[in-house]
Amino acid sequence: MESRAEVVEECKNQPSSNNRRFVVVLLVLTVTIITLYPRQESKVQFAVGMVSPEEDKEVLPTSAEAEEVLPTSAEAEEVLPTSAEEEEVLPNSVAKVAAINSAVTTTSTIISPTSSIMAGENTGTGGVVGFTRSLDPPTQEWAQQQFQNALNLVDTSQISPPNWASCGPKSYYFPHINTIFTGVPKTGCSNWIEALLRANGDLKEQLNPTQVRKVHGGLSSRHRMKNARYEYDEETLVKAFKFTVVRNPWTRIVSGYRDKLSSEKTQGGSLRSLGISIVSKMRHITDHDELKKLYPTFEEVVRWVVQSGTGNPHFRPQFTTLCISKSQVRYDFIAPLEYAGSLSQEIWKKIGAKTSLLGSYDKSSDPRLQKSAQYAREWLSELDKELIEKFYEIFRVDFALMNYSNFTDPDFPLPIF
Repeated sequence: MESRAEVVEECKNQPSSNNRRFVVVLLVLTVTIITLYPRQESKVQFAVGMVSPEEDKEVLPTSAEAEEVLPTSAEAEEVLPTSAEEEEVLPNSVAKVAAINSAVTTTSTIISPTSSIMAGENTGTGGVVGFTRSLDPPTQEWAQQQFQNALNLVDTSQISPPNWASCGPKSYYFPHINTIFTGVPKTGCSNWIEALLRANGDLKEQLNPTQVRKVHGGLSSRHRMKNARYEYDEETLVKAFKFTVVRNPWTRIVSGYRDKLSSEKTQGGSLRSLGISIVSKMRHITDHDELKKLYPTFEEVVRWVVQSGTGNPHFRPQFTTLCISKSQVRYDFIAPLEYAGSLSQEIWKKIGAKTSLLGSYDKSSDPRLQKSAQYAREWLSELDKELIEKFYEIFRVDFALMNYSNFTDPDFPLPIF
């Protein structure tokens, strides 16, 4: 008969069937955990706005993330607009842009940006070697006709609001000066709203340029058309003086990139989450810690606009923000941003207001010499022809609004008239 010590030793050398089962189960669990862990991590990254490499689908930031972060100020005590206020009338802004783009007619007399005429080959200058036009602004008669010609390219019956009260949140009514203004993002709208708030009596003195972004909060919220329509009927709104400002689409996309998405220390990166989303989509990067260090290039932003049909108001076509009618131009005055300095004086006279614009952040008052124009010439010339054509096709109605020049024109970004 075996001793107790011999039995114990035999058990050590020959595991029981139960022990063997335990070891097998433990190994299976270990392999399962190792296999599933990366998948779980991928789901978490996707949930916080990253892109799944397998699906390669764009994950847009939430409306709260995408909105510009306004500077806080103890004396301002402003109420920031909700994400719904910052969006257009339709709930799905991406779907809206797609619907509007499909409403653009296929026939057009607009010159392609890569044609010989738009490329400056027939200008006698051979490119940007000297200015050929003065800085005198176009007449309103010409601007109104050109504006109407551009809108004729659009089937406005699909997008036209029935009246002023139905216009989107980018339209404002200032009752004391009886003025309606539609502020298209990246056309200097913050400066225009600031000047109108002073003219209307909402601001006692001119804001410091570093604080001008606060005008998009509580200071102007009650004047947004979505709120003003409850106080004023359509008859009152129709009698108001109505104006808007538009801009060359090439300099607008450059300005939007520099201000919202670039790494420029002076002004860039205010839409940081959106920038991260673009980098993730374009470079197929999913690691959030790595993405936090990266900013999209200008070319990546242009490709994102072309591929996504962006619903962000800073990068969507300008005409989609305007309150346009299928029957006629609704604005009494249309100002190309390139002539804002001189045309603003005409506008203030028409509304009987003593006010002024804050002015450009750029040192030069000549739009042809400003940084956004200089960067546009350089950056756009580096893009391939196919990408330029695709971008132009999306924004061709915007180009037609003021018959805007191409970035190769010696007088870019001025309208051609």
